[in-house]
Amino acid sequence: MRLPDGFLEELRARTPLAAIIGRRVKLMRSGRNWKGCCPFHNEKSPSFYVYEDGYHCFGCGKHGDAVTFVMESQGVNFREAVETLASEAGLEVPKASPEAAQVEQRRTDLQQVMQIVASLYQHRLAQPEGAKALAYLRGRGLSEETIANFGLGWSGEGRGQLSAAVARFDVTPAQLLEVGLLRESEDGRAPYELFFNRVMFPIRDRDGRIISFGGRVLGDAKPKYVNGPETTLFPKRRTLYALDRARVGARQGAAVVVVEGYMDVIVLHQAGFTGTVAPLGTALTEEQLAELWRISPMPTLCFDGDAAGQRAALRAADIALPKLTPEKSLRLARLPPGEDPDSLVRKQGNAAFQKVLDEAKPLSMVLYDLLAAGIGTTPEQRAGLRSRLEAAAAKVEDKFLGTELKRELMDRFYDARPKRPMNGAPRSRQFNGKPVPPPVPITRLLPDADLAASHRSRTMVAILLNHPDLLADVEEAFAMLPLSEPLSGLRDAMLQWSSSAEKLDSAALMNHLHRSGLMQDAMQALSAVPVPLPECAASSAMPAEAESGWWHFFGLMNPSRLDEEVAAAQRAFADSGAEQDLQRLVALRKAQYRLQAGLVDWGDGRDDDE
Repeated sequence: MRLPDGFLEELRARTPLAAIIGRRVKLMRSGRNWKGCCPFHNEKSPSFYVYEDGYHCFGCGKHGDAVTFVMESQGVNFREAVETLASEAGLEVPKASPEAAQVEQRRTDLQQVMQIVASLYQHRLAQPEGAKALAYLRGRGLSEETIANFGLGWSGEGRGQLSAAVARFDVTPAQLLEVGLLRESEDGRAPYELFFNRVMFPIRDRDGRIISFGGRVLGDAKPKYVNGPETTLFPKRRTLYALDRARVGARQGAAVVVVEGYMDVIVLHQAGFTGTVAPLGTALTEEQLAELWRISPMPTLCFDGDAAGQRAALRAADIALPKLTPEKSLRLARLPPGEDPDSLVRKQGNAAFQKVLDEAKPLSMVLYDLLAAGIGTTPEQRAGLRSRLEAAAAKVEDKFLGTELKRELMDRFYDARPKRPMNGAPRSRQFNGKPVPPPVPITRLLPDADLAASHRSRTMVAILLNHPDLLADVEEAFAMLPLSEPLSGLRDAMLQWSSSAEKLDSAALMNHLHRSGLMQDAMQALSAVPVPLPECAASSAMPAEAESGWWHFFGLMNPSRLDEEVAAAQRAFADSGAEQDLQRLVALRKAQYRLQAGLVDWGDGRDDDE
């Protein structure tokens, strides 16, 4: 009995392939993959590579997935291998039943139908009736080998030919309807063919089985491209054109690239970019993105440089943001205006497209530009942009990555703040109608800026060491602080602990730091050397005093953001009226005043003029 695709996908997702193979093969890291000596033939130097979704030996050619490896290495059949892996993964293998057997047989029959139809289309392309279609493909720069490798074909010029042509293979109209090659007529007449007068592109699943077709019309008829409908064989949201080939290309070191159309994919594969796929004329879906991440941690999305490409990039970013992790992200590449990958390669050669890929940037670097495109500089527009930036970062489910992304976006936001020019000469000050001379600047003996910043950083960490219950309220701001070692290491350990701790108390935090080997760093942060800590950092400080002190020093540490933070605190207090929001507002205003007045807090409670 064929097992449901959903079950096999779940089994593969729960099976760490390197761990399974590592029981029999000594593996060593090779980038993000693993390598070792092949267990299927004798070799002295490693040529056996293990990827996230499969293995391949470049010596003997053996390849497969976890199920295949168990079958080959243990001498068991498919069912036995699946049962072994399912038991380890905590899954129950679906039971065989007459109904399941019927479903499996029906699916097998439909896949045979697709193969028969594909062979028919390829045959027609080679006949006189397919001469125009073949000329079109050759005119697009495709070689005979490429045309054959991708199984391209010709549908025929008129409707009504397909059913008769495949009837001799015992293919029924009902089967053609089920795979989407026939459509029901609305006026009660016989079903009619979906594809006619079109160059045909077989669509395959990740294992290379034909599951549908796409067709391009010759001439000016609309739509230019048509894909088969969703069927039991063809899950559109999970399917990527040429994914079966891109999996092989990625294992051989090719970059995984997402483009828009069939011809872009085929031309790029012919040019050597063998990791290229396309989402079949639709916007990229979550399921397709998951398939991409199975073969590459950083696939590149290649978009046109026009407004449509900008919108496509934004849609892709919106889908990707929740699932980003430090190990899984995207790169975005932008094509020259007026070019697509197909035209760029044919006009300027492979090097031109390679340059586009080389200039691709991580999503985190281009997200600000995508969100800020077309937004002006009025206060209302900038407030709206800030809201969009914060909302984008909040979508990232990985807490630490989301915090880092927000920091990156906010840095760009503040750097882009428009500078207000002075209108004319400064207004002169007067008293009783007489001009008053400008004030004489007061020269202050300021402490060393780096030393003051170091004291402030230590004070903020010390406050949270003694009052870790504040972490829930200041977590995001704490993560944004520019700390140096060893304080940054303490900060990371504290945030990691607070995300899973049942109770935020100082004793539990200190125990965690002790187990992490960071107790000495923590004690140094709490010590009175070289400068005593202020009272707000003491364990005896009241919670409100500690929180107020923390926000005060945060303001001093982030002068470029202080105005925005004060405004945010004002809004928060106006909305809630809560005591903690008031404390934060008062502390930030105090820091704002001291910076404007030229006063500096050392971090020990002393002013610079004491």
